[in-house]
Amino acid sequence: MRIDLHTHSTASDGTQPPAEVVASAAAAGLDVIALTDHDTSSGWAEALAAGDALGVRVVPGVEISCLRGGVSVHLLSYLHDPDDPALARMLASSRTSRESRARTMVARLTPVTGITWADVQAQVHGPATIGRPHIADALVVAGVVGDRDEAFATLLSGRGPYFVPQTAPDPVEAVRCVRAAGGVPVVAHPAASKRGSCIDDADVEEMTAAGLAGLEVDHRDHSEDERAHLRVLAHDLGLFTTGSSDYHGAGKKNLIGEHTTDPDVLTTLEALAAPLVVPGPDGPVGPGVRGA
Repeated sequence: MRIDLHTHSTASDGTQPPAEVVASAAAAGLDVIALTDHDTSSGWAEALAAGDALGVRVVPGVEISCLRGGVSVHLLSYLHDPDDPALARMLASSRTSRESRARTMVARLTPVTGITWADVQAQVHGPATIGRPHIADALVVAGVVGDRDEAFATLLSGRGPYFVPQTAPDPVEAVRCVRAAGGVPVVAHPAASKRGSCIDDADVEEMTAAGLAGLEVDHRDHSEDERAHLRVLAHDLGLFTTGSSDYHGAGKKNLIGEHTTDPDVLTTLEALAAPLVVPGPDGPVGPGVRGA
């Protein structure tokens, strides 16, 4: 069984609608994927319907934007209740902050590059909140940079003069919120030093005490040494490890299914998710599992 637990669609910063992401997974021979758009579950229904039609199991998830001491932390949440009030408020706040940050960055970039907010809006398809990837796409269309990678390495770099930090929850708070919503929290690419500063082992230990379940280890932005360190850390803390593509369609070079997760890990993840009573036309019909 081939499992990829980290993909994105046009519901956030991917370039394919959710159904097309599932179709790409089917074409790549994947059996299971998780749709983990940034701070939104708006693509779940479309992805789940496509999965039913194509024989690909879809695990609903989100990637929550967090900050600790100025360091960006991405927390994957799987199989949570999308209607949980506290988690819904957290995600809505992150989406609002993301767009406000994007507007300010575009205002700073306009005198230098000529791109406008309207140019960035033209790169958004569907209900996605505008973020840095959409600014990158506008820069590509304007001929300022060659691709998203160049945009993030230069004009949109967190170390550059045009960058604006996003207001986001602390990852420990986010872990607690995911657990309270019945979800299973996993840190995405926690040691990807090529992206910038990373959280340290003490941060992961604190998140584990709050309910963290796993670490995403096999990811193209991790070196072999970083992966080895994360495997030892996960073992010591009793966390499971995952492998994922972080697929964004044409938005990144990442290929869907380029890293995968062991089926036993998926079984563990499912067992950790809170049970959900599935509503029927005449009321609850019995227990189920979120995303089933």
